[in-house]
Amino acid sequence: MGMTKPYYFLGLMSGTSLDAVDAAIVDFSASTPKLHSHYQHPLPADLRSNILMLCTPGENEIERLGKCDVELGQIFASAALQLLQNAEISADQIQAIGCHGQTIRHSPKSPLAFTLQIGDPNVIAHITGITTIADFRRRDIAAGGQGAPLAPAFHREVFSTTQDRAILNIGGMANLTLLPADTRLPPIGFDTGPGNVLIDAWYQIHQQGPYDTNGAWAAGGKISSKLLELFLTDAYFQLVPPKSTGRELFNRQWLEQRLTQLNLNLDAQDVCATLVELSAITISNDLDQHFSPCRELFVCGGGAHNGYLLSRLAAHSPQCKVGTTADLGVDPDWVEAIAFAWLAKQRLEEKTGNLTSITGAAKACILGGIYHA
Repeated sequence: MGMTKPYYFLGLMSGTSLDAVDAAIVDFSASTPKLHSHYQHPLPADLRSNILMLCTPGENEIERLGKCDVELGQIFASAALQLLQNAEISADQIQAIGCHGQTIRHSPKSPLAFTLQIGDPNVIAHITGITTIADFRRRDIAAGGQGAPLAPAFHREVFSTTQDRAILNIGGMANLTLLPADTRLPPIGFDTGPGNVLIDAWYQIHQQGPYDTNGAWAAGGKISSKLLELFLTDAYFQLVPPKSTGRELFNRQWLEQRLTQLNLNLDAQDVCATLVELSAITISNDLDQHFSPCRELFVCGGGAHNGYLLSRLAAHSPQCKVGTTADLGVDPDWVEAIAFAWLAKQRLEEKTGNLTSITGAAKACILGGIYHA
């Protein structure tokens, strides 16, 4: 028998944490997707700070948005081309690029609900010569959904099994997917709240590095129960799913407002420990409330490397075995980029990409716009 011809898609992802562009080539020729090769492309510091400024209202936004949209499109294209070169794969072997784009505003609850991702797909298609699929979230919003999270549809495809299982993505925000063993039951999934976003922001101010490696600095701090209690009063944590959030809510201002309100003279390291506790406890509370009893929790995203955060999660969910998606054969750093390659495949094959039980949309939709090479 001859070898099955590869069926390659390329996924591009830059998450809430904005640390780099993740690019992954995925082969979908077999029943389970296979990560062929991957590459992380740096984001220029000035572009990163310009994007962060766009996440909250400011002066001359449309002009700044237009420029960032094109510049980020160029960066996405560079990431794709560099990966193709590294992998020794030619552009014409790739069926399509699936690009998530960079979310700069997410407002699913307003009367005129919207979500906005930048990184111009016209630029990506033109520079790479590869058909590009982007703008995955807005069709779901048009159908009355939250537009997020979208990864759970992919999680169901690759991680479902004969027992109840939860997948937790800890990026800037944290989102949970519960995959019931009974496939007749719909999966549940939503954003629990902040993942790394507040921890990283605080670490960057006080320790001058991008993030707290393995949670080592936070682990040396003491958790402030008063500060934690104040954090937990945020209305988002009381919302019932479907729900999704982003930097519009959980950001440096959110944190500083609460620190000012409490007016305790807390050590910076103790604040960091408390922020880790906030992420762990909100994830664990949602597990208890919506997924009880959960026996298996597999973590992906950058937070999978934060040993202290995982240990706090395990402490709050003692009945649950906490591992990473590496235990299931998928590198935790690449799950999201693979998911957007998969969403591009769904679009080209005219298959739906959202799960109504997760986003709350009125119907399952084909997601994404096609920008031909």
